[in-house]
Amino acid sequence: MILGPKKLLELVKKVNLVEGLDKRELTYPEGAGFDIRLGEIHKLDGGKAFLGVTHRETPKTKTVAKYDAKKTSSYRLKPGEFVLMSSLETFNIPLDITVNFKPRTTTFRSGLMLRTGNVAPGYKGKVTFAAKNEGTIPIVFELGSRFAHAQFFRVEGGGSQYRGQWQGGRVTTKKRERQI
Repeated sequence: MILGPKKLLELVKKVNLVEGLDKRELTYPEGAGFDIRLGEIHKLDGGKAFLGVTHRETPKTKTVAKYDAKKTSSYRLKPGEFVLMSSLETFNIPLDITVNFKPRTTTFRSGLMLRTGNVAPGYKGKVTFAAKNEGTIPIVFELGSRFAHAQFFRVEGGGSQYRGQWQGGRVTTKKRERQI
């Protein structure tokens, strides 16, 4: 079952479900969840990519844009360009909730394909998405703009505590590491 805005706002107050929500989301969220804002943009910057049975390694990244509440900044994503986008918001997910993301329709109407994941019960931190401009024209993003929609689901019977190494919101690995 998807949790609605009334219940989500209760959980924001009670268990700090999502930190850093925009005033709009705190007063009148749209739909059945929260819109998530763009906090940082990262480009792949060399290194290796490896996904093995017991180990993994992700490419190095370089932060190319970062939200600053004191000034408006933007990033121009060229056709064919791939980036990682991190949220402005920080998630604190209880053991009986999981979160899935959908792109806001303006993103794909502009040619942006957003690859999203799941936030497991017990996860704490910012979230990162993959994005690629599949269109034929550049897309300009203002940092702080809403780009994804988070839907929160109750986990019947409770979930297992997230133990993964992405806890805390890191964007990449520092070297090859053993998977938990």
